[in-house]
Amino acid sequence: MPLEMIRTDGFFRLDGGEWAVTNNVWLVGDDQEALVIDAAHDHLPIMDAIGGRKVTAILLTHGHNDHINSAVALRDLVDAPILLHPDDRMLWDMVYADAEPDRYLRSGTTIGAGGHQLGVLHTPGHSPGSCCFRDLESGTVFSGDTLFKGGPGATGRSFSDKPALLRSIRRLLLTLPNETVVHTGHGDSTTIGAEREVIVEQIAELGIN
Repeated sequence: MPLEMIRTDGFFRLDGGEWAVTNNVWLVGDDQEALVIDAAHDHLPIMDAIGGRKVTAILLTHGHNDHINSAVALRDLVDAPILLHPDDRMLWDMVYADAEPDRYLRSGTTIGAGGHQLGVLHTPGHSPGSCCFRDLESGTVFSGDTLFKGGPGATGRSFSDKPALLRSIRRLLLTLPNETVVHTGHGDSTTIGAEREVIVEQIAELGIN
């Protein structure tokens, strides 16, 4: 699957705190068109990676500022719609008081570019509107902050819910084959099989049905 990753640096801000982070921005498509997954921090290196390709959509895995804070600037340059799950609209509004996403993500729908179709998986927990995107041909998953190398995404801040996150992972990700590649929003990629044991252990520790 033609795939490119751009790393951008900035700050995650929520609940009055600020943390330096490096984000993964993913491009999926071919030589003519691409999807952008998470427009983080700085639109210029994303534009460089896009080159002259048509961007069919800017997909946001969730609404935390570090995943969306260059989305509007990128949209203005590439004339592509921004897609966000409606349950994260309150997080969007913390970043953009005077701008709107173009469309809302819906679980079970697909978005395409360059011969690839990405299916939308609504995986609430890290935030209410967190989504993963699954390439229907290769099976590869783009997990945002839902699942990392080493376990589930962070919870404990406003609008997050660890039991909900673990239920989402169990219902929609652990049902995938162990060899499924997972490209994350921060850090290294992983596989479903590599993360299965820690997820099952945490579900058992919390007594989640």
